[in-house]
Amino acid sequence: MNGEELQCEERQVEEKDRDQWQLYKKTGSTEVRNDIVLEYTGLVKKIVLRFKGSYNNFGQLDDMVNQGMIALINAVEKFNPELGNKFETFASLKIRGAIIDFMRKQDWVPRSQRSLSKVLEDTFGELYVQNGREPTEAEIAEKMGITIGNLQKILQQRHNSFVLSYEEAINEKMMEVSPLITNQKRDDLPESRILHDELKAKLGEAIDQLKEKERIVVSLYYYENLKLKEIAEVLGVTESRVSQIHSQAIIKMKTKLKNY
Repeated sequence: MNGEELQCEERQVEEKDRDQWQLYKKTGSTEVRNDIVLEYTGLVKKIVLRFKGSYNNFGQLDDMVNQGMIALINAVEKFNPELGNKFETFASLKIRGAIIDFMRKQDWVPRSQRSLSKVLEDTFGELYVQNGREPTEAEIAEKMGITIGNLQKILQQRHNSFVLSYEEAINEKMMEVSPLITNQKRDDLPESRILHDELKAKLGEAIDQLKEKERIVVSLYYYENLKLKEIAEVLGVTESRVSQIHSQAIIKMKTKLKNY
């Protein structure tokens, strides 16, 4: 298929989607709504997969997918295509938020782990501001009054907590700067568009500033959807070491995001 044929096909898809949205908004038909929902079920599965390796059984996975589907239906009902925004982005914010809320309510991460993880994040942030650079493991351990060995165990065992914490921070910032949560057209909100682009740039900078192995772990985990065990095989290290590297990367990225 050449370029012209591809563009023609894309236009046909866009016109079909536009007609479908117009029909739904005009009639409120449950059947049309369900057709739209069916087209975006893959989006729910894609977002749920971001948390894979963190849920412990298929029942939990099913529950997360169910919460995502409920959020998707709600997004279809509330989305206004006349504002000129992309439905995928709007729905993603809703789905991610719903899944994160569900995890919190299910006490997905025990309170004791959340508390200790917060102490670690706060310590990292304080030392980062104080020294004007990333603190070493020795400095963090000394500040927390623990050994380096215990610090590494915390990084390894608190993987779930750091994942959820990072996802919450990202979703919160996206909701703050996204024009999709307003009732105005995207083109009418240049400041929101600028903030949205700036946030993406800041995330890119945060990733670029990570150490090589940290960048690899973040990329493989969040973008290639590999499990920790699979990443360990790629890097030739233990799964526990991957957990440590991942946790360190997330703390650094979240600290930079907080400052932003």
